[in-house]
Amino acid sequence: MGATLAAVGLLATACDVPNFGFPDGVTNHTPRILNMWQGSVIAALAVGVFVWALIFYAVIVFRKRSDVLPRQVRYNLPVEILYTVVPVVIVAGLFYYTARDETEITKLSDDPDVTVNVIGFRWNWQFQYLDTGKTPGTNQVEVTGRPGEAPVLVLPEGRSVRFVLTSPDVIHSFWVPEFLFKRDVVPGRVNQFELTATKTGTFVGRCAELCGTDHDRMTFYVKVVPGAEYDRFIEERETAAISAAPSSGATTGSVQ
Repeated sequence: MGATLAAVGLLATACDVPNFGFPDGVTNHTPRILNMWQGSVIAALAVGVFVWALIFYAVIVFRKRSDVLPRQVRYNLPVEILYTVVPVVIVAGLFYYTARDETEITKLSDDPDVTVNVIGFRWNWQFQYLDTGKTPGTNQVEVTGRPGEAPVLVLPEGRSVRFVLTSPDVIHSFWVPEFLFKRDVVPGRVNQFELTATKTGTFVGRCAELCGTDHDRMTFYVKVVPGAEYDRFIEERETAAISAAPSSGATTGSVQ
């Protein structure tokens, strides 16, 4: 009870709650995900302290004092109700908050600012900017990884980005650790998620699914830049001469 009250008091007084080892994220979902992690850890610590208190209480109060056999009991109804109801309440609470946050994190808006088709293939990635190439005389912007050359996905800071995940061969998994989120790329199925990057920088992305021989080479980079720089990037590649593009119609990038 004391541990529970202390945890509630800590949260209610708006004190800084530690991350408990959780990494710092760079998207609009970071506060919600971090809060869920912190709440789960605090609940686990409270339960742990309570269990240890019961253990030490039993060790001290019911330790052997003589050879006289203590009074034997068959059951204790209040205790049995307690250790049945309390775990159910804890699990139900965790389930509620997890479902609530998951619903918000996976929600899709009606009109995202940027839409990127992420194609995971053996053994690299292709990123297609689906909002580009719609004006006559312009190209759709694509970035395709090559053997020994990781692709770079350029994203704007502060704008919503929808990722449409597809695969032509085997299951891959799109994972950027700083996004605090990953989602499988499954053949024959379209998965989607949406987020807004809140911090500029270059972040390493990986395939988080053991997909085959060169799984370890499926590295890519996400470069989050200010909105103006992103607009220039898209404009330059949309208006680039078609003859200058590779035969596959894709362009490649490098980390700068």
